[in-house]
Amino acid sequence: MLHIGLIREEKQPHDNRVAFTPQQCQWIIRHHPQVRISVQPSPWRCFTDNEYAAAGITLSEDLSHCEILLGIKEVPADELIPGKTYLFFSHTRKKQPHNRHMLQTILEKQITLIDYECLVHADGARILGFGFFAGVVGAHNGLLTYGKKTGAYNLVPVHRCHDFKELINHYFGAKLPPLKIVITGSGRVAAGTLEVMGLLGIKYIPPEEYLINTYAYPVYTQLKAGELYLRKTDKTYSREDFHLHPEQYDCRFLPFVTATDILMNGIYWDERIPPLFTWNDLAKDNFRIKVIADITDDTNGSIPSNLGDSSIDDPVYGVDKQTRERTAPFLPDTLDMMCVSNLPNELPRDASQYFGDQLMKYVFDELQQENSETIRNATIADKGRLTERFAYLGDYVSED
Repeated sequence: MLHIGLIREEKQPHDNRVAFTPQQCQWIIRHHPQVRISVQPSPWRCFTDNEYAAAGITLSEDLSHCEILLGIKEVPADELIPGKTYLFFSHTRKKQPHNRHMLQTILEKQITLIDYECLVHADGARILGFGFFAGVVGAHNGLLTYGKKTGAYNLVPVHRCHDFKELINHYFGAKLPPLKIVITGSGRVAAGTLEVMGLLGIKYIPPEEYLINTYAYPVYTQLKAGELYLRKTDKTYSREDFHLHPEQYDCRFLPFVTATDILMNGIYWDERIPPLFTWNDLAKDNFRIKVIADITDDTNGSIPSNLGDSSIDDPVYGVDKQTRERTAPFLPDTLDMMCVSNLPNELPRDASQYFGDQLMKYVFDELQQENSETIRNATIADKGRLTERFAYLGDYVSED
């Protein structure tokens, strides 16, 4: 018998997502009679305690009888139960300072930590993530911001909708003015933004046509990494080489700043990759972009004008192009930035459903195997010891 517990999210601010919905829990226990699931009661979870109870799922404050505990965000150190196996996004593999104490406690309490972010398919693609719904919400928020800035139209905030279906209902009859949108990236985030483009009937235009033509209706183009970056020496692109040596590539985004109203940024970034544009580019008269939805949200990253996170309740801030300072949003001559780091929390029921589906398809069976390579490669700590793959975290956890 395998006992699984869904923990209450205790990190502040409270996350409202969950690893398995009530219906997914119900399906699991029907099709896997050797599995039991208990859910810790939560007043802020997007699915209520009553919904779990109605699905026949046990509610229990005490999860000490469970071998495997599933959460979403980091677990506060004092909430960790000794000797258990946890799955959540730990944000420790890059030695993030704010999570050092948590990982130290995991080791002290002989806990096994499996990090969702490190679960990958054989080809290296991540199994789990909320990127699709980050893209959906980010694209919507970008359009909403442009409407507020120009006064041309109004869209309802996503977090006021019960779920994605209700949001789609608000798109019926929505008419946008002529505007031009650039979407960067080709992963889950970009897929979410493209979903919104399709739902609103915004027409795709190839990049070369987008740059030179004007249109009487809203249009978008998509720039994948191979269209954004070229090697400095021979002006070619290789995905493998780019990920190994991004500093050897030039960014080709600059022409698009003169032809674009909204930038929806979903491109992967690290500090070696050149930004899409510079502060000096931003200060020039031909910089047309009015709104940037920085969905991947790297502060001072691929978008230099990302001056830090905004929030779901207050998602937009302005940036003065000359002084480079944060201002009030929706002013005539500023650039408006949407930099919310937890966008999927605006559609938590759908995001949880999507996440749980991937968990059930690709991870659940692996968890029940004696020696799963997929699970082993994502295990940061095994019964209180760093695994070989993550031994490089030794100096990180030894610091005070």
